[in-house]
Amino acid sequence: MRRILLFQSFILAFFAVVNTIPAQTPVSELTSLGIHLIPYPQKVQLGGDDFIFPKQINIVIDKNASAVDRKTAEFLKEALTENWGLTVNIGGQNSTATIVLTGNTTSGSLKDQGYKLSTLNNQLTIAAKDGDGLFYGVQTLLQLIKKDRNGLIVPGMEILDWPDVMIRAAHYDTKHHQDRASYVKSLIRDLAKYKINMLVWEWEDKLAYQSHPEIGAPGAFTLEEMKEFTAYAKDYHIELTPLVQGLGHVSFILKWPQYRDLREVEDSDWEFCPLEEGTYEVLFDLWDEAMEATPGSKYIHIGSDETFELGVCDKCRERAKEIGNSGLYHLFAEKAAKHLKKSRKVMLWERPMGWENSASPIKNMKPDTDLVLTEEYHYETPDFEFARQAKNMGFEMFMYDPNPGLEPLFLPYHFKMTSNRISTTPKKVKGSLQDSYELLTSSTNSGLFHGMINTSWDDSGLHNQMWMLSFVTSAQYSWNATAPGLEEFEDSFFQNYYGPNVKDMEELYELLNEGAYYYAHSLERNVWHHGDIGKTHLPDLPRGQYVEYDQYWNNEYSEIVKRSRVQKENMKRALQIIDINMGQMERNAYDFEVYQSIAKLIEHTCLTYLDLSELEYTITQAHRNAFIDRSATLKSLEQAEQLIVNSLARRQKVYTDLVTVWEKTRMPKGMSTPDKKYFYKMDRSRHFANRTPDMSYLIYDEQLLDMEGYLEKLRAYRMSFQLKF
Repeated sequence: MRRILLFQSFILAFFAVVNTIPAQTPVSELTSLGIHLIPYPQKVQLGGDDFIFPKQINIVIDKNASAVDRKTAEFLKEALTENWGLTVNIGGQNSTATIVLTGNTTSGSLKDQGYKLSTLNNQLTIAAKDGDGLFYGVQTLLQLIKKDRNGLIVPGMEILDWPDVMIRAAHYDTKHHQDRASYVKSLIRDLAKYKINMLVWEWEDKLAYQSHPEIGAPGAFTLEEMKEFTAYAKDYHIELTPLVQGLGHVSFILKWPQYRDLREVEDSDWEFCPLEEGTYEVLFDLWDEAMEATPGSKYIHIGSDETFELGVCDKCRERAKEIGNSGLYHLFAEKAAKHLKKSRKVMLWERPMGWENSASPIKNMKPDTDLVLTEEYHYETPDFEFARQAKNMGFEMFMYDPNPGLEPLFLPYHFKMTSNRISTTPKKVKGSLQDSYELLTSSTNSGLFHGMINTSWDDSGLHNQMWMLSFVTSAQYSWNATAPGLEEFEDSFFQNYYGPNVKDMEELYELLNEGAYYYAHSLERNVWHHGDIGKTHLPDLPRGQYVEYDQYWNNEYSEIVKRSRVQKENMKRALQIIDINMGQMERNAYDFEVYQSIAKLIEHTCLTYLDLSELEYTITQAHRNAFIDRSATLKSLEQAEQLIVNSLARRQKVYTDLVTVWEKTRMPKGMSTPDKKYFYKMDRSRHFANRTPDMSYLIYDEQLLDMEGYLEKLRAYRMSFQLKF
């Protein structure tokens, strides 16, 4: 390795001397030096003098630097001090090395949000035309620092960088949980490192609304706390954009009895009637507070998708005869926009030209061109025909990074499964990473989109940290769609995000990817969305003096028992990788605690099936001995009881440990406070995470098995057998 580095240093020096530095340095050349930049810059030229950090370093900023640029200098000072142990002065003269930050450069080569970074032996310069660019240059610098035998250095190079897409948004969904304030701030910091500049926060009942105080959940963030988050995000060059659902997805509002008359369907709290004036009175109140809570933000998102019951009530059915369901939808959107666009740009989940390509029979209602369109998976055609039409009409559009999926526990980053049945062997197809890569690179290169939004739906109750690779993938390919390749990027992500000592992460992700599908399709979890598919029953209870029973279980569930054995070994390997990495991480070690809690829950599911298999075999043995050895029968029945006791104890420990880990970053799910009781109600969409008010949605399907009741009956039979026979 030393010979390779010496050879590379010689080559770099040679290029510097003869002035033949390549126009663009390949990603692989930087990664071979241990540097993993995300997003990868538009132009990188290796060569010239390395910048060597002394123990004491000086940061120089423009004399007339803005308050924003001064804050960027303070961020850099803080990072160099805390992460690298350096003594840093801003504007001082007691240093042999200097970092120069200039944020008002007029160079024609610099674009909006762009920057230029260059090194000399004793000076590193970051120049930008605006405050965003200077901040992004500093984020890149912090990823460039590496250790060698001379200490801390930035290898000699020049970077010219800018974003392909101006707004790069992460959608942050907390409909089924509430993160702690400290976690919200850490998420903002992490996203900023990768040049995400908008956080679309779908908070639903996690704001303590003053106009309708019943709607805010117990412990919801106050107006002042949301203002603090907004200011904090702004310091990190992120706009906090509120998303308060409008027409559909409004169970958090309509579950309350006092709003029942505003429902489109009386028995469904999912959707507002767009022809009721009270709909707008309530929503305008909530949206006005959302805007008050996010001062200085330019956008508001009103959701309004999945309007399943639109056009069902008597009034809407009659109006739909004139304008169609699409017209009803856009009537709502237009009325909402008229109220909101005086203060904000109004985003909603609508696809380009969706109003013309919908199933609505009458499409004579055109939407307001001031609306910002933020949803489409593939834009209908490879040449973006409808996106081009919408852009020509004047719409601002965000490319929509494809939804990774709604599987619980973990995302299908590497592959998706084609079968919903646990009893069959599913096929693997390309995963969400490949989907994101293909859509983002083509969409970004089209030049049609002002922004990008990555969605992280809370439907299945994943821990938010499981979305980080998805967020960062979107950050990479909306900033720079041309490099690196997906495989190179994923490897760089693991090294960049966790540190150079991380091991076997791709294997871990594949194991958790497959394990999450196994978990999702086991017990009754898949029944939840797909009906009576893969439902699991308990073995038959013994009866009578000869331990009679129906021997069906191991035959009926032979396939899942086989898969359980495989997944048990897979989770054993996953936990081994986690154990190897825990304690060695430079950054984000908490993620491995979450990975561990997930792997143990999947492992427990495997062991539960193996326990049930063994339970039937144990009852079989009791039956066979009933004719020849009653004491042996009794012993087998006691062993059967103990199998269930052990399984229930393991479930409780795995669940308790998982909750403890997850609640390090989030409030107890469905909690009540002394001042307010949590009002739980199942919604129409039957979200996996909303099956129970607390975290027990993760073990709810085992609870439905009622192993406790089975144990009670088995114990009663064993005692009866002991007394009578």
